[in-house]
Amino acid sequence: MIGNYIKTSSRNLLRNRLFSFLNVIGLAISMSVGLLLIAFVMDLWSYDRFHENGDRIYRITSVATFNGEQAGKFGTTSIKTGKLIRQKVTGVDDVAILRTDFSQDARVGDNVLPVKGFWADPSVFNIFTLPMIEGNPATALNEPYSIVLTETAARKLFGAQSALGKSIRFDTLSYRVTGILKDVPFFSHISFEALVSLSTAEQLNRNNADFRKWTSMSSNYVYLLLPEDADRASIQSQLDALAKAENLAQENTRIELELLPLYSIVVGETLRQSEGGPGSVGPHMPLAVLWILGGLALVVILSACFNYTNLSIARAMRRFKEVGIRKAIGAGRDQVWQQFLTEAILISLAALLLSFFLFFLLRPQLISLAPEMQRTVKLDLTLSMVVAFVFFSVAVGVIAGFLPALFFSKVSAINALRNVSSVNLFRHVPLRRALVVTQYTLTLIFITATAIGYVQYKDILAFDLGFRTDNILNIDMQGNQPDALMKELGEMPEVAAISRSLIVTSVGNAWGGFMKYSDSRDSALVLTNHVDEQYMVLHDHKLLAGGNFKARPATAAAATEVIVNQQVLKRLKIADNPDQAIGKEITFTNFSGTRRMTIVGVIRDFHYGKVDNLIEPVAFMPWTPGDRSIINVKLQSADLPATRAKIESTWKKIDRVHPFRAELYDEAIEEAYSEYSTMIKIIGFLSILAISIASMGLFGMVAFTTETRLKEISIRKVMGASSGSLVYLLSRGFLVQLSIAALIALPITYLFFERFVLANFPYHNPTRLIELLGGLLVVWVIALLMIGSQTMKAAKTNPVETLKME
Repeated sequence: MIGNYIKTSSRNLLRNRLFSFLNVIGLAISMSVGLLLIAFVMDLWSYDRFHENGDRIYRITSVATFNGEQAGKFGTTSIKTGKLIRQKVTGVDDVAILRTDFSQDARVGDNVLPVKGFWADPSVFNIFTLPMIEGNPATALNEPYSIVLTETAARKLFGAQSALGKSIRFDTLSYRVTGILKDVPFFSHISFEALVSLSTAEQLNRNNADFRKWTSMSSNYVYLLLPEDADRASIQSQLDALAKAENLAQENTRIELELLPLYSIVVGETLRQSEGGPGSVGPHMPLAVLWILGGLALVVILSACFNYTNLSIARAMRRFKEVGIRKAIGAGRDQVWQQFLTEAILISLAALLLSFFLFFLLRPQLISLAPEMQRTVKLDLTLSMVVAFVFFSVAVGVIAGFLPALFFSKVSAINALRNVSSVNLFRHVPLRRALVVTQYTLTLIFITATAIGYVQYKDILAFDLGFRTDNILNIDMQGNQPDALMKELGEMPEVAAISRSLIVTSVGNAWGGFMKYSDSRDSALVLTNHVDEQYMVLHDHKLLAGGNFKARPATAAAATEVIVNQQVLKRLKIADNPDQAIGKEITFTNFSGTRRMTIVGVIRDFHYGKVDNLIEPVAFMPWTPGDRSIINVKLQSADLPATRAKIESTWKKIDRVHPFRAELYDEAIEEAYSEYSTMIKIIGFLSILAISIASMGLFGMVAFTTETRLKEISIRKVMGASSGSLVYLLSRGFLVQLSIAALIALPITYLFFERFVLANFPYHNPTRLIELLGGLLVVWVIALLMIGSQTMKAAKTNPVETLKME
């Protein structure tokens, strides 16, 4: 039976080549998007699946509240949290603590290489599946100054010889290699070259009281291994009790603890970035983004399915006799339904072959959209992926063929010659017209959203941040003192000015603490940057009152001068006039302690964070030699790449170990909004596909419509109708449908952007009319070309040739 369906369907598809070609191409284009999405999701789903106990592993999430204001959720927590859970929480098989700030230069003989990794306690091997090639995982991280290397790191440092038992020097300290691990798989949320015993970090920080604090949560991760029959509710209640007890000793800070499943780390809730540490180690993809991408891909696929439905029903006049004969000789509704569904699935499978080619063509383009994409997915073809593709193709065939199959199966043998236009989706709306309107509504939403999004993105990049960023090169010193490089740069004619800072602002980086004025109990979170006296001049910050820093403190504790923006004065109610704020004293508290400082200057408000945030209270504090160093270089060169290469060669004289890490400020800002540019590129790409599919569908519809109306056209020509009037007659219905689609799509897109998308950008520009109508104009031009080419062909047909057989 099925073989007969396949044979009959194949003959019918070969007989109607235009119909088959349009559908195969349309479905192949749309399915290639589906294949990319399936590969993308399967790659994300693959993360951490190699751990044998992955479904039992959880990470502790910290929900922090500072001074009564909730700061959000953090993936990090304190070392004390891990130790308390190990001591007091029952129903937990094991606890592992990882600390992220191990990044040093390893020296083996004359070989010096940077090595990155984690401080880790021995339990890490009990929780995670990290196969050890050499060494004993039970004892490898027990002793201080023990280090476990990955295969690649061991090979880089020691070459072909065994690294086990050898010594590595980091700065002035010697570490012994106690184990060699297999390289961490690509699809792991934690990636490292080395694991160093946590007892080493504890010994190095034995005089640092902050290291053991409940609130020191900036760089530590705590993982739990729960039993298979674990009572999560019981464990959570114990965590709540533990947090409550510890919070009693805190004055202005509250930290709540939550359990986060291992498989929800990469795809899940976005966590905040902690001061001095990451928000979530490794790659991350918000679940909402996957839903959005899935929805966009579904729209493109449905557009191709609509094409199939439209063209199938448009061809109904040719298939009615076939259906009538089938039913007259005994075929039932189910058999007719299966026949047409088989036909749709065959087309879908044929489209799958072409979509495979498109998949391999588009895959490198998708991966190269953003640097994060290259670090997150591979999109390599696997057997499970191929199986998923085939199931997906069959599903698309069923969706595309469902309505035509249902439609033809309901036709009775007696009424087999009736016109299909009598079939309505609603009472007065013909099915084909409803599908065309829906298809073009979605296409217009795509293309209009792309136009609006692109313009808004360009506006963001050109937005006035309140300071200058042009021709400024930010160089990360990577632990080196900046003086030597600054001296070399100062002698270059291409360098106009040099300054130092702790971080690069306006690109998502954040540093800060709590500021309080006078004896008020009201304190506010103030974002900070540590800068030298050249920084404000180089970046052209506008000083409203007071002056620049006068002192050059040797340590952060010795810094007593502070420069604030206008928002600090408003938030803390220091003064109405910037001049009145000069000389006022404030108290500043952060993770390094509390100190009193004097306001020596007030600058105009500027965007410390991204432009999707409101301008916040910001303070500049003096840069000190103990701070991380970014050198800000103002260039005066017509050939920036050549100047950058010259600076890089100078860097190599000073540091031969670390690669040159520098970025133009404008490029850093563009990269900070890469997620928006990536989304715009994806939507733009999908809009091109959608309009291509819709245009092919429209072309097929017009071709079949004009073919069925050839006799009418010929009679009208005989009666004196002009070619122009015939083109208008044939195209009027399609143009009305496009107009209806525009009336639906444009208001929806406008309201969606104004109320949902742009509402997240307090300083956005209003949507302009040209952005709304630009996409409509493109669609209209393409549609007119499709309609005009076929209607003019029909209008110029000799009526004698059409009517001579009547």
